[in-house]
Amino acid sequence: MPRLRYRPKTPSSRLEAKFALYWRSLGGPELAQEFRFHPERKWRADFAHIESRTLIEIEGGIYLAGGGRHNRAAGFIADAEKYLEAFLAGWNVVRLTSAQITAPNVERLIQRVAERTPC
Repeated sequence: MPRLRYRPKTPSSRLEAKFALYWRSLGGPELAQEFRFHPERKWRADFAHIESRTLIEIEGGIYLAGGGRHNRAAGFIADAEKYLEAFLAGWNVVRLTSAQITAPNVERLIQRVAERTPC
């Protein structure tokens, strides 16, 4: 399968900023942003909690007219490849849409990450 060309990510999106605000305000542990999780590919996760091996991806652009990058064929296929490789490398992958970025959901994620963090 051909590799899509790597393009550096733009600064945090509005949804990523919203997620990060909830995470910090609810007492979530330190997250790495734009975390490169694969040793060979230049894939990055929006957020990573390294100790629990959890990657958090914010799926934006799904409501754009004509479809955003995540729901066009090439983008969807590339995302699926990225998430499969992350899983095979031992990462838990959490994908969030705009509707899922709420205080109750982020609180539940924080709790789950804490449960998965080795003592």
